[in-house]
Amino acid sequence: MNSPRTTLYRDKQNAKFMGVLSGIADYTGVNALWVRLGFLILAISMGWPILAYFAAGILLNKKPPHLYTDQDESKYWQRVRQNPKRTAREIRAKMKDVDRRLAEVETFYVSSNPRLNAEIERLR
Repeated sequence: MNSPRTTLYRDKQNAKFMGVLSGIADYTGVNALWVRLGFLILAISMGWPILAYFAAGILLNKKPPHLYTDQDESKYWQRVRQNPKRTAREIRAKMKDVDRRLAEVETFYVSSNPRLNAEIERLR
């Protein structure tokens, strides 16, 4: 089951016609202009993308307005859709850094407070 943030939607807010191409642009993180130009080239050369466009326009749900709270969240979910493993590695690295810094603060505070240090040692 997909998360609502990793699903392809029609983006009616930035749409020119049905919102399919702006939804693809939002999903992939590619500028909508390039997606539209690519579609136009495919449609002129092959013809079947027009049928696929209308089918997607009928089948895809509209993007919920509350899906992303800000631009940073939108960019984060685009990175997750593009490469989930890389995003998980980035988050793990950030959490390791936060954990290391927190351990340094704890060590500093405990070493300067012998009573707290004794209490922590007693609890172990």
